[in-house]
Amino acid sequence: MVADMRQRQPSLSTEQLNVMAAQRIGVDLNRPIHEAYIDYMLNLAGGSLGESIQYQESVADIIARSLPWTAFVMSISLLFVFVLGIGLGAIMAYKEGSKFDIGSSIIAIFLSSVPYYVAGVVLIYVLALELSLFPLNGRYPKGVDPGFTLEFIGGALYHVVLPAASFVITTWGGFALGMRGNSVQVLGQDYIRVAKLRGLADRRIALRYVGRNAILPMWTSFLIQVGFMFGASIILEEIFSYRGIGYYMFDSIDNRDYPLMMGTFLVITVCVVIAVLVADMTYGKLDPRVEAGGKNESY
Repeated sequence: MVADMRQRQPSLSTEQLNVMAAQRIGVDLNRPIHEAYIDYMLNLAGGSLGESIQYQESVADIIARSLPWTAFVMSISLLFVFVLGIGLGAIMAYKEGSKFDIGSSIIAIFLSSVPYYVAGVVLIYVLALELSLFPLNGRYPKGVDPGFTLEFIGGALYHVVLPAASFVITTWGGFALGMRGNSVQVLGQDYIRVAKLRGLADRRIALRYVGRNAILPMWTSFLIQVGFMFGASIILEEIFSYRGIGYYMFDSIDNRDYPLMMGTFLVITVCVVIAVLVADMTYGKLDPRVEAGGKNESY
């Protein structure tokens, strides 16, 4: 940073440049690195993430303001991904070998191979630029004051359609294929044969009998997907100029805003770790077969 500043302001002395750099990153360059690290960790333990160089405000305030918007996109995306992937996967397994199963599998494999940011660019070009059906960027309409009003909530939902669709289009296929594989195993169970002999409707067997038992192993994949979406938000929010935590992280990297970069990266990392931890701690409770199997094993 000092070398970069020296090129832009060659008239300043090294001491002046060091003072300016220390002010920008919030670290005294004359102190040993281990002391600076201890100070940083103590401040972090107290909830202080420093001050943004670019925005001249607390990093914690920026994150508190932007994280709910990222969570908003993720919640809507995961809801549609889970419902669409699980529902179609169960039906695909029940109709194994049919044209519906083959066609859905091909579509799922193809869409799963498409990067989410490519889908985002295509959606912007087709639905925002060419057809003008959705806005290009932003979190809510201009001129609308944030609040619990119908105008604001409707505008926020309208602006979240394209970012969420980018996730849904490229992610549901993996869930559907995973659900299909689990469901095929469940279909071989005796209670499925009994349900068929009772003359129950195919939809009821696929969704209630097959779906309920095959969905349990998908819980871990669901929570791991939370971590993926946090990482993916960095690029996707930049594409849509959607000011969530990913947008500010990308912006901090572009502008060398180190406190903001460290703060956003730390929060995203913690969220990913918590999601994986919750998956490990709850999977055995949700699926008693796993917990029972572990207890019966001898070492």
